[in-house]
Amino acid sequence: MTQTERYNGNTPPPNRREILASAASVAAAMTGVGAPRLLAAEVESMVTKGRIKQSVCRWCFQKVAFEPFAEYCAGIGLKSIELVAPNDWGVLKKHGLICAMTPSHGIGKGLNRTENHAECLAAIRKSIDDTAEAGFPNVICFSGNRAGMDDEEGLANCAIALKQIVGYAEKKRIMICMELLNSKRNHKDYMCDRTHWGVKLVKQVGSDHFRLLYDIYHMQVQEGDVIATIRESKDCIGHYHTAGVPGRNEFDETQELYYPAIMKAIVETGFTGYVGQEFVPRRQDALASLAEAVKVCDV
Repeated sequence: MTQTERYNGNTPPPNRREILASAASVAAAMTGVGAPRLLAAEVESMVTKGRIKQSVCRWCFQKVAFEPFAEYCAGIGLKSIELVAPNDWGVLKKHGLICAMTPSHGIGKGLNRTENHAECLAAIRKSIDDTAEAGFPNVICFSGNRAGMDDEEGLANCAIALKQIVGYAEKKRIMICMELLNSKRNHKDYMCDRTHWGVKLVKQVGSDHFRLLYDIYHMQVQEGDVIATIRESKDCIGHYHTAGVPGRNEFDETQELYYPAIMKAIVETGFTGYVGQEFVPRRQDALASLAEAVKVCDV
């Protein structure tokens, strides 16, 4: 059975020809400095249901000039472009977008080592301040790599660090989210690489202002059983990321995840946060790939 055949009457397959036609009319305007301003009429929204608030990670589309990209994203129905530095937030607001997940410290040097706490917590605090001032909801953080450390020791150290900052996040009405990443292929030695470890950390921290960023791609690679895990861990998840498996690319017939079912499961949990598209487009028509993904996830 092909990916297209698996769609039912409630979730029609994306009409790739129509999406391509829409994207092609604006693609040339989005690839360089001095690109002409896009007109709203040139872009068609891919969102009709809107039960999932969708975002996209900026780093996946770095080849596209930022402001026309922001206008395009707003036009196809996205609510956010995330992991964007504060100096570009004005562009987001200009186009009615937010940054649903703001950056803080790096991935490898994280909260699992006490010697990193001062540096990482300073970065998180600064991001909380900036994010709160902008009126955005979430700040990202990372466990860091094991480097020989026992997972229980690392979890305890992460909890110590997060308990020092989560009260400040509560005061500022910001959620801190630790991202789950796979250590099997992409982030060798990363500690927060299993949902049950992350859930245990959330429970130890004990605040509604600390949750997990459940990256569907990473957790499919690392542990699988995505829908059941989402249902079981729903109270500990504050944000989601997407991508196809294998390869972290588009949602097409080459990948093993069926995103309409995953998105429906997320909706059924009562989730009201954001789902960020974080796939790396391999097609030349990257904007059409983004539009397709947004349509697939609009369940």
